[in-house]
Amino acid sequence: MGGSVAGVVEREPIGEAPVEQVDFALIGHQESWRAAADVLAVLRGPERARLEDDDIRDILPWIPPRAVCHVEVGSIVDAKARGIYIDSFIPPDRLGAAYVHENTGRVRAAAACATRAGAKIVSLGGFSSILIEGNFDQLKERHDTVFTTGNTLTVGFIVQGIKKMCALEGRNLRKSTLLIVGATGDVGSGCARCLAPMVKRVLLNARNLERLRKLAVELQTDGVQVEVATGLLENDQRQFSSEADVVICAASLASPSLLLGRIAPDAILCDAGYPKNLSPSAEMPSAKVFFGGLGQVAGGLTFAPDFHGILNRHPFPDVVHGCLLEGMALALDRRFEPFSQGRGFITPERVEEMETIAARHGIYLAPLYNTDGPVKDGPLHRVA
Repeated sequence: MGGSVAGVVEREPIGEAPVEQVDFALIGHQESWRAAADVLAVLRGPERARLEDDDIRDILPWIPPRAVCHVEVGSIVDAKARGIYIDSFIPPDRLGAAYVHENTGRVRAAAACATRAGAKIVSLGGFSSILIEGNFDQLKERHDTVFTTGNTLTVGFIVQGIKKMCALEGRNLRKSTLLIVGATGDVGSGCARCLAPMVKRVLLNARNLERLRKLAVELQTDGVQVEVATGLLENDQRQFSSEADVVICAASLASPSLLLGRIAPDAILCDAGYPKNLSPSAEMPSAKVFFGGLGQVAGGLTFAPDFHGILNRHPFPDVVHGCLLEGMALALDRRFEPFSQGRGFITPERVEEMETIAARHGIYLAPLYNTDGPVKDGPLHRVA
């Protein structure tokens, strides 16, 4: 098997030893087999034929975490930051609970790659942050490298996206009922704290009833009307979801499997999951769906080798998930600090601070889109 793996990723790993400058590192994984196949195709080079699907599924679990490309991000104030992207090579079908130990080991190995490369700050993308949040002591060989989940900027872009969609649809957010699926996670609870004061009523959904009740009590101390429900809004929970006209899906799901059942007519629905939360078979013909938590870099991104459209698979240029952009923004600002760590510490004040840092360097809310394409075209701008 070792020879087969070497044939797949024949190029030398990038960033495995200290280089002239590595301001940041990004740790991620691919959410689909197609995306994984595209990454491997670039690593193999254009002169080699693409691997068959069965070969990719057999080989990918054996590929160790490694840096696959250099990344450079530009700022609108003539600053630049240089970094590396490290793929943990978590197989897309191994994101479930049965593989937590294995995947945590992969994230730790990826973190060690970042440390050896001399990265000053590391952003954890997708399930990488979920596996490690609250357990940063699991990351060994840290030296002078700091880690952030990137969840604060993700929350900021989700909230901005909700506000923008409400404006586009002529919706009064203050008269809305907000449902958050995955409300006790770091992103979900952060969205709850930011949006609860802006809506009429909040519905919180997650698996853990104790955490739900704790979050509800926290929000209720500010006079917010809150209700909670466990499960994934199927069968007996459909009445709960049908009352919401603004929905945020931020559950930690291994695959797009969420079926909301009934929701309010013309509800605004933000799918902020990675992988996506909503099942392709979900029937919500009147819902206004958009993918949330994404930002766009006005100063531009470069990859070497060229992974444009592969590591950032979006219909607009230089769009990246907020969790990864947080590390880039902090690097551009020369603030090498663990801005987002743990679970439950994201507040409106911290979100505003992180948004200000990002905007200073031209990192704004990305144009909104869904599976059908752009929701509405528009220039880069910040939603107030």
